[in-house]
Amino acid sequence: MPYTPILATLGYVLSPDGRRVLMIHRNARPGDLHLGKYNGLGGKLEADEDALACMRREIREEAAIECTRMQLRGTISWPGFGKHGEDWFAFVFLVTEFTGTPPASNPEGALEWVDVDRVLELPLWEGDRHFVPLVFDDDPRAFHGVMPYRNGRMQSWSFSRT
Repeated sequence: MPYTPILATLGYVLSPDGRRVLMIHRNARPGDLHLGKYNGLGGKLEADEDALACMRREIREEAAIECTRMQLRGTISWPGFGKHGEDWFAFVFLVTEFTGTPPASNPEGALEWVDVDRVLELPLWEGDRHFVPLVFDDDPRAFHGVMPYRNGRMQSWSFSRT
């Protein structure tokens, strides 16, 4: 059977001093698959978008800021991650420059600036603890990972770098 994942972007916006990252605390919608967890910003690619355009649009929609500099840090394949077992594939970006000021919240939850070195202390998806350090490390190479899920639980994690 062919692999036909939902394509998405996931972005981590750094503060101007590079010490904090903008996270969304998904606490606004009771039926949200991510309820109670902290995530980066992002969402599904639209048919007429490339990954970079999607990342810019999603961050504009979720945080009311314009990305002026970002880099692709990697990709992740999440077979079985969706609410009904859908497969997801995300392009993961680090946003290092932006214009504008994010609001305190959006319809999905509170937007919070968190110290980069404290992100792993937040209530995250179990799997995020494996790849989030790669987003912020000093290795300039992109990572490419696969993290299968079953019944809402991460099964394994592997990655390579280009």
